[in-house]
Amino acid sequence: MAKVLVLYYSSWGHVEQLANAAAEGAREAGAEVTVKRVPELVPDAVAEQFHYKRDQPAPIARPDELADYDAIIFGTPTRYGNMAAQMKNFIDQTGGLWAKGALVGKVGSAFTSTASQHGGQETTLTSFHTVLLHLGMVIVGLPYAFQGQMGVDTVKGGSPYGATTLADGDGSRQPSQVELDGARFQGRHVADIAAKLAA
Repeated sequence: MAKVLVLYYSSWGHVEQLANAAAEGAREAGAEVTVKRVPELVPDAVAEQFHYKRDQPAPIARPDELADYDAIIFGTPTRYGNMAAQMKNFIDQTGGLWAKGALVGKVGSAFTSTASQHGGQETTLTSFHTVLLHLGMVIVGLPYAFQGQMGVDTVKGGSPYGATTLADGDGSRQPSQVELDGARFQGRHVADIAAKLAA
């Protein structure tokens, strides 16, 4: 049984929803799954002013515990085409793990949320992959075996680099069923590959 960590940062709950869907998919594949989040960095007054979702039940992770898992699925909103500072700050604290090669050969995967269709989903995911490669991780995306990401019948997220959702500029759009299905598929896919590698 693979041990999978779904580690996310979410300001308004969109990424949190994808994280829970990815965790469901990994559990469907028989993995032992933990969902955690990285610490918030913005001052309380800013979080209140911009109506951040403060009632997220996932516990806060510690950087050193990443080595305890066979796979880590990272979720972050996009900030100017890159991962959010909260996630980068957390990963920047994994230097000790990097020095020991503690994450080498483990599965790494990522998903994201943007305000718009062209708001940097793919650059966020591919730049996240660069970080995972530096840590020695084996990257798993969202293959086109998940047919939900195909077609132009409706506005929807999803790419071969990972599951995505669109939040709209005011955060009013919630993840669609097909976007949640993409995250679920990704979680299952990651857990399957992690189990094979662990064996």
